[in-house]
Amino acid sequence: MKARRKAKLSNVEKLERQISYLGGSTHIRATTFLAVRWVSTILLVFCLYYLTNISYFIIPFLAIGYYYLLYYVMILLPIERRRERLEREALNFFEILTLSLESGRNLETSIEITVDHVSSELSLEFERTLKEVKYGKSMPEALKDMKKRIPSEAINNVLLSITEASLFGSSLLENMYNQMEFLREKRILSIRERINQIPNKISIVSVLFMVPLMLLLVLGPLLIRYIG
Repeated sequence: MKARRKAKLSNVEKLERQISYLGGSTHIRATTFLAVRWVSTILLVFCLYYLTNISYFIIPFLAIGYYYLLYYVMILLPIERRRERLEREALNFFEILTLSLESGRNLETSIEITVDHVSSELSLEFERTLKEVKYGKSMPEALKDMKKRIPSEAINNVLLSITEASLFGSSLLENMYNQMEFLREKRILSIRERINQIPNKISIVSVLFMVPLMLLLVLGPLLIRYIG
């Protein structure tokens, strides 16, 4: 019994960490999601059993597929989309932050200026961090909590670099220059990857649309003669 309770608690904690990656705007709770997933899966089984003619052997597979598909659609897919969105915003945000630091301002003032001039989801996360600092948290603590809400390893590396510079007194500007270079390289690699995927997408479109159309053009006259 204790092992089962520990397993359930670990699953809930893991799900809560994943839900935190969705950002402050989400209203999903781990326990609520788990309850809704179980109840909706059971209702699906009953509906398929009593309202359809689907084979009894297929219904369990459909229920399992729905159970995991709901988790993917409501949790994993939004997290991945948010990660991509945040990483697209990161380079612009941190470049402006670095420029503010270059002018001789401290970290908190530089973040405030950047938040005021950049409208993005990443900017909202930093705005929340600034509010936590004003309510009594230290900047390293607030940045550490912010990392728990960010699903991007690249952005979390920048936050870690800022935190270490604040704690140990190392050169923040030098760390930011290095992180900017890393983000630029990552952005270039991401663009190249998308470009490399274009031929594959074109091939799929060709197979799905062009080949049937060509077959119709070739076989059309023969079908017309046969029908005639």
